[in-house]
Amino acid sequence: MAEVLRVLAGPVARQRLAERGLQPADVGLVPAAAGGPKGLVLNGLDRFLFGDWLQRSQQPVHLVGASIGAWRMATAARAHQDADAAFRDMAEAYVTQRYDTLPGEKRPRPAHVSERFGDILSTWFSGREAAVLGHPRWRLHVVTSRGRHPLLRREGRWRTAAGYAGAFANNLISRPGLARWLDRVVFSDTRTALPLPLADFPTHRVDLSAANLRPALLASCSIPFWLQAQHDLPGAPQGAYWDGGITDYHLHLDYRPLLATETPLVLYPHFQPHVVPGWLDKALKNRHRSTPFLDNLVLLCPHPDWIASLPGSKLPDRNDFMQLDDATRQARWRHAVSESARLAEAFDTLTRQPSLQAEPLP
Repeated sequence: MAEVLRVLAGPVARQRLAERGLQPADVGLVPAAAGGPKGLVLNGLDRFLFGDWLQRSQQPVHLVGASIGAWRMATAARAHQDADAAFRDMAEAYVTQRYDTLPGEKRPRPAHVSERFGDILSTWFSGREAAVLGHPRWRLHVVTSRGRHPLLRREGRWRTAAGYAGAFANNLISRPGLARWLDRVVFSDTRTALPLPLADFPTHRVDLSAANLRPALLASCSIPFWLQAQHDLPGAPQGAYWDGGITDYHLHLDYRPLLATETPLVLYPHFQPHVVPGWLDKALKNRHRSTPFLDNLVLLCPHPDWIASLPGSKLPDRNDFMQLDDATRQARWRHAVSESARLAEAFDTLTRQPSLQAEPLP
């Protein structure tokens, strides 16, 4: 029988899992990565975690997301009663996205994608801001990237291209070099501060409000050159805002301060075993390794056997928009969402064990 789910963990988390298994009351934070359609394969886990498993505890839990991860975590906060239905509907809204390409062009124009995707988010969250911001247990934090270098402070066809070329070159030398070009801006629940230092990268913390919830979510999902930048978000520093995954692709943050609390573990549903710092680090394999930042992190990801069982033997991907017709793409993505229930079933089985043996994070 093909394996379905892998559990990997940092050294402190591995020891705790071996001693007492994984308990919902141990979890203080859930990160959610950027990655576009890949996040669809976590739908089954999201539905089970927020609709059932975490409901067996009572502590507040911080939800930190970038890009599709921000939409997923905001969906959890939106769902006061029926998380299962909310995540099911979110997956369908994501699957049925459709964008028009002008004759002679290979992909839709960013202004069109931003307008249509903004409409999706408006439908999803308008009138529900108070519910998202007032969830009795979940504390939402939305990660965005803001242009810092003069070339990236405002969007423009040539200046943005030049700015990201500079960001790429500086990041290639060192990740701190990226800080010359971009800041991290985190829009956070005002009731409980995000208990992470965020000292690894220039960071602004902004109060999340009804006025900036949807703009922050749209900015966090605004992939450069695919969507337009969002400018001058309410209550935040002025400038152009893009996808939170540019600075924090997989949210490789310093989670160790949670070790001093009653909820010391970070539970991370992810689509791969590596926690890559920034989007520009994807090709830099030496930056994919675990660090002490992740000592208390428990990562759940699909087993390669499960991925091989999906259509095309791969995870959903943004390139599917260009390589597949809408009907084929939607059918494949719905199949991946349906099969993701198997990940939740495997997780449920594992967490019923008094001791859990996790793999080391790579």
